[in-house]
Amino acid sequence: MLQNFDRYPLTFGPTPIEKLARLSEHCGGKVELYAKREDCNSGLAFGGNKIRKLEYIVPDAIAAGADTLVTIGGVQSNHTRQVAAVAAKIGMKCRLVQESWVPVQDAVYDRVGNILMSRVMGAEIELVDEGFDIGIRESWERALEDVKDKGGIPYPIPAGASVHKYGGLGFVGFAEEVRAQEEALGFRFDYIVVCTVTGSTHAGMLVGFSKDGRARNVIGIDASCTPEQTHAQVLDIARNTGSLIGLDRDFTADDVVLKTDYAYPTYGVPSAETNAAIRLCARLEGMMTDPVYEGKSMQGMIDLVQNDFFPSGSKVLYAHLGGVPAINGYSYIYRNG
Repeated sequence: MLQNFDRYPLTFGPTPIEKLARLSEHCGGKVELYAKREDCNSGLAFGGNKIRKLEYIVPDAIAAGADTLVTIGGVQSNHTRQVAAVAAKIGMKCRLVQESWVPVQDAVYDRVGNILMSRVMGAEIELVDEGFDIGIRESWERALEDVKDKGGIPYPIPAGASVHKYGGLGFVGFAEEVRAQEEALGFRFDYIVVCTVTGSTHAGMLVGFSKDGRARNVIGIDASCTPEQTHAQVLDIARNTGSLIGLDRDFTADDVVLKTDYAYPTYGVPSAETNAAIRLCARLEGMMTDPVYEGKSMQGMIDLVQNDFFPSGSKVLYAHLGGVPAINGYSYIYRNG
C-alpha cells in the first residue's frame, strides 16, 4: 500500500508481538491478549509510535531543503522527544514548543523524562503557558516564523505528526507489518486496541486494516478528553490518507470506533483506575505503561475484556505506542510503587 512513498529508515524493523498470558488469565482467560511493542521500535531516545510516522515525513523535510524541524506538544510530550531524536540523527536543528497541556504539579515535571532527553539532544525548547488542544496552535506558528526570521529553513510538524500530509502513512505500514506477522503466527487478530489523541496512529491503522475488512475492528481508546474533536480528526486523517494512497473507498463516521469512557479526569491526568491498570500490567507482565496514553488504553482494554466486549475466543492485539519516559514526571504518584 506504501510502495509509491519514500521512507527514511529509523526503526529496527518489524516490532515484536508478545503474548500477555498472565494478563489474559487475570482477565478471565476467555480472550487472548497480545502486545505489539512499538515502544521497542528504535534506538532513537527510547523510540515510540512517532518514529514510525517520521520515517515517511523525513524524506519530505530533506527534499524541502529544511534545516530545522519545528513541532509542538505538552511539557512531557513523547512526540517532541522523538522529533528531537530524529533531528539529531539526520543532522538538523530542532525547535520545540512545549505547552502546559497537563495540570500536574509534580516538582520535577518539567525537568525529567521526555523534556530532559530533548534538552540533552540539543533541541531549542520554548515553554508556553497554554492549555491542551489537538488543533493547530498559534505558538507553533510563531515558532515557525521565528526560525525564518533568524535565517533558518523550518519544516513544520504538527502535534503528534497527525495532521501532516504524510502523518497517517506509518500506521498503514503497521497494518501491513501485522499481516505479515499473522502469516508467521498462523492466526489473525480479531481486534486491535490503540490509544487515540491527535488521531493519525488510529487513522493510519483504520486505513491499513480496511484492506482486509478490519477497519472497524480497530478499537480506539480516547485519552484526549475531547472525544468529538478527536473522532472528527481521526476520520479526516483517514479520508486524507486513503485518498493519498489511492484507496478506492471512503470512510464514514461509523468506521471510527472510539471508546470514550477512560480519558477522565482530563488529558494527561491519570485516574485511580488508570493507575491500577499501570500497576497490574507491570506486576503481571513486567510491561510498563504511562499515565497519559498507554495506561488509559490498557485500562480501557482490560475493562472491555472484563465486560465481554470481545467475544469469547477473540485474539486482541494491544498496540503499545511507547511513552513510558513520561512516567518520570509523575514520580510523586508512584513514589511507593
